[in-house]
Amino acid sequence: MTATENLTLLGARTEQPSSPETAVLETVPFSRGDGPPAIVRFTCPEFTSLCPVTGQPDFAHIVIDYAPDTLLVESKSLKLFMVSFRNHGAFHEECTVMIGRRVVAATRPLWLRVAGYWYPRGGIPIDVFWQTGAPPENAWLPDTGVAPYRGRG
Repeated sequence: MTATENLTLLGARTEQPSSPETAVLETVPFSRGDGPPAIVRFTCPEFTSLCPVTGQPDFAHIVIDYAPDTLLVESKSLKLFMVSFRNHGAFHEECTVMIGRRVVAATRPLWLRVAGYWYPRGGIPIDVFWQTGAPPENAWLPDTGVAPYRGRG
């Protein structure tokens, strides 16, 4: 079996999942090799979910960094998972942590952190950070690259 034979989304016409719970995160094998662990970054600068109280859209810039062990998350399946939040009502904190936990469940990485930089709701921006523990030794961890919210500052 090749590394991509188990993929059902890559290269196929796919529909947007109806919810994050029904979205499938597919993986491909990864060989770490010797030396310090690799850090893989996914950035979703136009993430959208719904406020569970008002039903109004919420917007965020999401950054996922992880040190894969033996599995990588396949990027199309991650994109579809992220898009599935567009009709999902949840608070910022729940969405951010759910993203991290689902990627961890799918890939079993050495380490993962997710940063959710949410745009203001009621005049207050909310930033949510979650990680699995201490980063791996000797791994290069770049800054998330997202500036703190400054309004018109």
